[in-house]
Amino acid sequence: MITLSQKQQEEKEIKFFEKWSYKDVQVKDLGLQRYISLKPLVVPHSMGRHEHTRFRKANVNIVERLVNNLMRPGKNAGKKAKAMNIVKHAFEIIHLRTGRNPIEVLVRAVEHSAPCEDTTRISYGGIVYHLSVDIAPQRRVDLALRNICEGARQASINNPRSIEECLAEELILAANHDMKSYAVSKRHETERVAQASR
Repeated sequence: MITLSQKQQEEKEIKFFEKWSYKDVQVKDLGLQRYISLKPLVVPHSMGRHEHTRFRKANVNIVERLVNNLMRPGKNAGKKAKAMNIVKHAFEIIHLRTGRNPIEVLVRAVEHSAPCEDTTRISYGGIVYHLSVDIAPQRRVDLALRNICEGARQASINNPRSIEECLAEELILAANHDMKSYAVSKRHETERVAQASR
């Protein structure tokens, strides 16, 4: 028998687009735990409240950051409602294909496509050479999201498949650590170049 308080708790649970729960989603990568926010939201739209304070974007929900990255210059520049619809449909496709929680798939995709090492230019006595450096966790998340969106955008150009299908495909491949994913292959390429210039 369900008591009234249990019923209220079930009603109070905030689900993303009133479908997917944040409850069982966890970040496994210890370095990224503080920078992947899983604060429950129904609609990923915080009106840019994080804009005016440094590093505040770490508190913005990871799904909203994906939506914001889809609005890069091109077809969707500045169209947040359209970007939200793309993510919503992509999540539905992920749920149908894998049977998993799409928020968890997104978190795994970000973890697997976040590069750990990069190169920087150092000029020393008129000679420029590249040196391998570690990447800050905030930038790792930024690069992962950017590469996931870029991969989906490139896959949908001159292709009968919609961007929703391409985004779903990219997220599923990245979550499975598949080299066919644009973001995962980009990560390995970046790390390979950095390893060569140690």
